[in-house]
Amino acid sequence: MGKTILTVGVYDMLHIGHILLFKRAKELGDRLVVAVQDGDFIQKYKPGTSMIYTTEERMYMVSTIRYVDEVILYRDVDKDLPNFKFDVFAKGPDQTHAGFQRAVEWCLENGKEVVVIPRTEGISSTMLREYSKTR
Repeated sequence: MGKTILTVGVYDMLHIGHILLFKRAKELGDRLVVAVQDGDFIQKYKPGTSMIYTTEERMYMVSTIRYVDEVILYRDVDKDLPNFKFDVFAKGPDQTHAGFQRAVEWCLENGKEVVVIPRTEGISSTMLREYSKTR
């Protein structure tokens, strides 16, 4: 079957940094599964968050990227991770909130490798949001 890599995110403002994340994650194994966070869940826990794309649109966009083998939906990272089949959890250095800390702890307790993939310098969704306000 080979080694399955899992990464998670919102991917509302898909950019080159995300593509490179997927490329680097895919290089860690044979199969890349990307979990996209449910927009309803985001709204529930961060009311007023403005999303550009629906959950379905974000999942579709991610699915078209050649490094991605499968796209799945997730709501809460630490609660959903144990339900997914994977060998390596690839995450960004900024994914550090309590839910991610619990997810990493679960991975380590259950024999899953955790790899932190560095950010791509010079690009982020936050930068894109700020840029779009000046246009």
